[in-house]
Amino acid sequence: MSNNPQINHVQDRSTTIKSMIILALLFFIFGLVSWVNTILIPYFQLTLQLSNFQSYLVTFAFYIAYLIMAIPSSFLLNKVGYKKGMMFGLWCMSIGALLFVPAAYWRIYQIFLLGLFLLGVGLAILQSAANPYVTIVGPIESAAKRMSIVGTGNKLAGVIANLIFAAVVIRESDKVLMRDIEAGNYTGEALETALDTLIKGVMTPYLILAIALFIFGIIVRYSPLPDLDPSIVNKRSEQDENSRKSILQYPALILGVVAMFFHIGTQMIALGTSIKYAGTMGESLAGPAQNIPSYTMLLTFIGYFSGIVLIPKYLKQRNALLICASINLLLSVMMITTSGTVRFLGITSDISLWYLVMMGLPNALLYAGIWPLAINGLGKYTNLGSAFLVMALSGSAIMPIVYNAFVELNASLSPFEAMKQAYWILIPCFAYIVWYAASGHKIKSWRK
Repeated sequence: MSNNPQINHVQDRSTTIKSMIILALLFFIFGLVSWVNTILIPYFQLTLQLSNFQSYLVTFAFYIAYLIMAIPSSFLLNKVGYKKGMMFGLWCMSIGALLFVPAAYWRIYQIFLLGLFLLGVGLAILQSAANPYVTIVGPIESAAKRMSIVGTGNKLAGVIANLIFAAVVIRESDKVLMRDIEAGNYTGEALETALDTLIKGVMTPYLILAIALFIFGIIVRYSPLPDLDPSIVNKRSEQDENSRKSILQYPALILGVVAMFFHIGTQMIALGTSIKYAGTMGESLAGPAQNIPSYTMLLTFIGYFSGIVLIPKYLKQRNALLICASINLLLSVMMITTSGTVRFLGITSDISLWYLVMMGLPNALLYAGIWPLAINGLGKYTNLGSAFLVMALSGSAIMPIVYNAFVELNASLSPFEAMKQAYWILIPCFAYIVWYAASGHKIKSWRK
């Protein structure tokens, strides 16, 4: 065990509980704002009359902020600290949400994109602050447990985000209007009036969200969260830190960034392609197949609770990462090499579909396992290292594109076989994470 001052954190139980509640709320916000994008795309495409390319820019404007702002966020956090940094992140999100009001009033697509970008910038700051904070607020040995606790807030938001959006933005009268617009019952001036009426549904909810984010920023700033200094609580020793002149001299971090990229990318492939994969087997989106992502999310939720119970009392977080990555590697191999028709939960499909769904369970502990191993002992580089890991979240945008490229390479096969064979891309990704959990995170130097 290293001489890490972090393990000497002394907090009373009350402060720890309050801290975890506040952090869980932050992660709930991450999930709420991120997951609602899945319904914003078709909503904006209809109400703003967007082309397919323009609708793709909705998610692009949001996620590009992670790549652009992650490293600047680390410098901000070094200057102002975690609590002020979280406040600034929430305030930036507040401004982004507030822009939805004039954007909806004038129905200007570009202002919506700017609002989405600022929401993404705020989230990049929050992710850069909250993830390392959860990791170093207590002993590094139980970091995965804390990540699992706050992760439940994130996934809970993922489950209910679209339900909340649909309930508060799309009224019953709006549903009728949307069906009429889609049916082509409105043209010319009547269409413009109908679209104006429809888009203004986002004004009040996002105004309330803007106010709530601003107030929550103040609450976080003056909350009982300890204002930690990572240069003190997350380093191995003065000698170790002085011997490294660049963050690139921390192999565990750089290798961990790759592991995080693969994990986030494969998770998005599993979630984003499952319904379409079921469709190649004759299942309709209007039928039971629409619930497949919910089954995956439910398993992920169970996985988080398993982490809370097991880590670190019964299972070391490194072993949890190794076991979960190995399970997903096995499931990936079985997806491609086995076949057979099964009927389960009203869905008739090849058994490989359910191997894809089952990945949701072990996926829960991959994120929680990679993060603490990657930033452990970074000291003054903790915030910058966290920014690198936040940038790795772009795997959710890039890996599905790579998967689709392999599907197109198999165009000569049936749609079912083309998608099934393309899932082989999961195998090297999970194999790499297994290696990182087994030995990659232990590498202290690029030289032998």
